[in-house]
Amino acid sequence: MDLATELARRAALVETGLARFVPEASVRPDRLHSAMRYSLEAGGKRLRPVLVLAAAELFSAPPEDALAAAAAVECLHTYSLIHDDLPCLDNDDLRRGRPTAHRAFDEATALLAGDALLTHAFVILTTAYADRPALAHALTRELADAAGSRRLIGGQMEDVLAEKRADVSPADLDFIHLNKTAAMIEASLVMGGLIGGASAPALDSLRAAGRATGLAFQIVDDILDATADTATLGKTAGKDARAGKATYVRIHGLEASRRIAREHTAAALSSIDRLPGDRAFLLALIASMAARAS
Repeated sequence: MDLATELARRAALVETGLARFVPEASVRPDRLHSAMRYSLEAGGKRLRPVLVLAAAELFSAPPEDALAAAAAVECLHTYSLIHDDLPCLDNDDLRRGRPTAHRAFDEATALLAGDALLTHAFVILTTAYADRPALAHALTRELADAAGSRRLIGGQMEDVLAEKRADVSPADLDFIHLNKTAAMIEASLVMGGLIGGASAPALDSLRAAGRATGLAFQIVDDILDATADTATLGKTAGKDARAGKATYVRIHGLEASRRIAREHTAAALSSIDRLPGDRAFLLALIASMAARAS
């Protein structure tokens, strides 16, 4: 299997879903929809929506069935990036290699574009799966839980509170990133499983794989922030250290962070191996994420 080809094929499907389910830039108010589209169309890895598609495929669900959920996940993820970059949080000028939304437009427009993408994610789910109310309910609950005050937003809050603190513990750091980062990766895999009609044990395996993958992904991001340059990252390198962020490199050191990332990756691969279907793409994708920092 050629990972790059298979990843590109699924990412192209995600683009068709975003084009279908998100309002055009010309829809009034056009400045708002232009800002939403600007941030959505900046590219990126499309990791989370691709995971939705890949998990659904394991259970023989056609890609078309998972496309709306994939688009909803990417809308919600992009909202979180827009807000994370705002001056009141990370105050970053670059995202995915180009100016952040508040730099390309203005702070008020970026804030509202993030709000709109967040709420539109649930419009997509409740509309696209309206003919399957039980599935619509399950998908909405999964995504809302991942994005709520105990998970994504809660992790972001703890991340802010941990800045410049000398007493941040490894457990504090895990709480931040199990929620700020891993929650959405976990939800993406589980939502794909729900669309495919996965059993309860299979959903548990997907959830475990998502948690481990999310932690590994964040640790690798921390390593790259400390070791790569801005051009490679597509965002400002070294910013976490300058801001006094709680990172795995700061708490554990570089080599230990690499080891922990490998351990979480191995746990994720083990969980995927318990699932039915053709697991080759998911296994290769998860393994490749850890390899970014080797």
